[in-house]
Amino acid sequence: MSTYAVIKTGGKQYRVSEGDLIAVERLTAEPGAPVALDDVLMIGGDDGTTIGTPRVAGASVAAEVVEQTRGDKIIVFKKKRRKGYRRRAGHRQDLTVLKVTGITAG
Repeated sequence: MSTYAVIKTGGKQYRVSEGDLIAVERLTAEPGAPVALDDVLMIGGDDGTTIGTPRVAGASVAAEVVEQTRGDKIIVFKKKRRKGYRRRAGHRQDLTVLKVTGITAG
């Protein structure tokens, strides 16, 4: 079992290991730029688990921006029955695809 970390970015939590590709909410960085994710909630691996309160002190996850993209379109549909009220809207979330390059424990 390799080292993994649970990080928080964009209001969501992700379990990542070195070499993983993850799609997170839009970060302002160019493709190829390094990104440091410092909001590490937990680090685990062969030597045990470290749980932060709420963050692991001094821990960070290094990643590289692969691309800036957009997610799949979702349809937001509202309806009130028997009232003739119908509203339809679409949404595509802006995403940043990251490749995890390293996990540093505190």
